[in-house]
Amino acid sequence: MLLKNLLNYTLIVSLLLTAACGTKNQAGMQGPPPVNVTVQLVNTSDASYYDEYPAIVKALNEVELRPQVNGYITGIYFKEGEKVKKGQKLYSIDQQQSEATYKQAQANLSVQEANLAKAKKDVERYRELDKQDAIAKQQVDYAEATYAAAQQQVEASKATVQSVQTNVRYATIVAPFDGTIGISNVRLGASVSPGQTLLNTISSDDPVAVDITVDQSEIYRFTQLLSQKTSAKDSIFRLAFRGQVYPESGKISIIDRAVDPQTGTIKMRLVFPNPDHALRAGMSGTLRVLSNSKEKSVVVPYKAISEQLGEFFVYLPDSAKKATQRKVQLGKQLGKNIIIQDGLQAGDSIIVEGIQNLREGTAISIAPPASASPAAAATKETAKK
Repeated sequence: MLLKNLLNYTLIVSLLLTAACGTKNQAGMQGPPPVNVTVQLVNTSDASYYDEYPAIVKALNEVELRPQVNGYITGIYFKEGEKVKKGQKLYSIDQQQSEATYKQAQANLSVQEANLAKAKKDVERYRELDKQDAIAKQQVDYAEATYAAAQQQVEASKATVQSVQTNVRYATIVAPFDGTIGISNVRLGASVSPGQTLLNTISSDDPVAVDITVDQSEIYRFTQLLSQKTSAKDSIFRLAFRGQVYPESGKISIIDRAVDPQTGTIKMRLVFPNPDHALRAGMSGTLRVLSNSKEKSVVVPYKAISEQLGEFFVYLPDSAKKATQRKVQLGKQLGKNIIIQDGLQAGDSIIVEGIQNLREGTAISIAPPASASPAAAATKETAKK
């Protein structure tokens, strides 16, 4: 009787265990529920935007004023920061020593010219006597040599006068071109040395230069822009400073002769009008270059992009209602949208909602697709900024 009860108990336990395992396996086969997602059709549009480059404002013409003679500053003839004209007198340096040297050189020239006149008369007289055989040949030779030496002395004295006269002229410093003069580094009475003391700096300010550095891969693009005829109304090139856009448009002036082999970049210079003198040399900003692509661009919502280890992906639904990843190459971001340079084409469906819960092969529940081309208005607005 005891054995019979034990067998019945064992059978019951086995049936219970079998039923429990069956229930567990059935639950495991069901898996997690599908992720609710929203899809969107990929379209192309005319995406207008600006590429941006760090830029430095520079003067097209700039020169440092340094003295060429020793002395003391005896006069300052301008107002700091004002406009100056070419040839305008700016500084004067003490000329007493230079003027004294100049007078001495002139006096020495007069003496040499008198000696030359005497030597000329002597040689002419001796030549006549020599024709009459009334003078020794040696005396004639001496007279000829003295006359030639006197001529050379006069030429040397003239050169000395010109040199001293140049130093006198250097004692007055004038503006080499039209421009704006800066804050003076010296005051009245200051001692200056030739080539050493920096007096001031003059720079032109309308127009001004804007220098940028671009990758060598963009040389062809900028060469095409350089060859294009542009007007003042064109807005291909704009300057921005912390979000504020300079109202005047610029144009390419120079593309440097060679690429830097170490960085693979090349320097370029643009010219911007500066009628109000709002641009100053040394300012740093951003040069915005309007995209000149004539092809339509693939633009998708930025929220559809996921990043993994520095690479970018989008999720697409497959025929089995599962999510599959596709690698894409990103272009310019336009507000809430972004240009896709490679990886997608018009007509593809991408998942735009619910991607944070997706992995490769995740089951999805798709909402009805919406044909959504990124708003052209938003794209145009981005280009204006």
